[in-house]
Amino acid sequence: MASSTYKRYHVDGFDSRQHLEHYTSDKAETALQEDTLIFPIENLAKTFIMGHIKGDVLLDLSMGAFVHHLYAACEFFKHIIVLKVSDRCIMELKRWLDTRTGAFNWEHATKLHVEIGGDSDQLQDKEGKLRSAIPHVVICDLEKENMTDPIVLPPADCIISVCFLDVTCKDQEDYIRYLRKISRLLKPGGHLLLIACLDMTYYTVGNDKFHAFTYNEEFVRKALAGEGFVIDECKVKKRTAVSDLIDYKSVMLIDAHKKAI
Repeated sequence: MASSTYKRYHVDGFDSRQHLEHYTSDKAETALQEDTLIFPIENLAKTFIMGHIKGDVLLDLSMGAFVHHLYAACEFFKHIIVLKVSDRCIMELKRWLDTRTGAFNWEHATKLHVEIGGDSDQLQDKEGKLRSAIPHVVICDLEKENMTDPIVLPPADCIISVCFLDVTCKDQEDYIRYLRKISRLLKPGGHLLLIACLDMTYYTVGNDKFHAFTYNEEFVRKALAGEGFVIDECKVKKRTAVSDLIDYKSVMLIDAHKKAI
């Protein structure tokens, strides 16, 4: 299949439950779990425990209906506001937030977070704490000047973004443009935590292949510097998983802060 025929995440949409089942369920391919579950949970826990990233408001702008990357964050922020470009992803996330019948089961990820952090909280207490920290899930539109118009969000102390730019951008110009819009949501001195797949060209959900913007570490470093960010830490893990679902070469976590004016 030619890349030009791949579907687009925020244009065509996908089955958000199937996406979770493919990549982050306890039944997902074990080889992928090392990168999709263990890498973000482990490294975000280490980043937050350092204590330099905390505050009142954290914005989450991530693909799909992921929540596993937010377990560590809820210990350091009063409010987590989640932004989504898809009503379907919002519905999937709200099933979990409202503990509805049929909601995706994140217990395996919760247990992993507790084990990594050595946290004595019970699993249900950890999930309850995260649910309580998310007061709002907001629809956003990347093409609007204010992505959440007509809602005006408070400036964030931190923004977490998991693979969002990877799946929404067509090219380098898109990446810079969307990164600039994301930066406007962040306070001067605030932190941007990016989790990304490097050198990816596609990912699969169900029977459909979806477009991914292909870039490397050097590009994202230059993009961040160009938009006024200073990188405090960068971790890159080479892919070891063998799977036809997705073709990235490495996963990366960047902790960068926005320069004060």
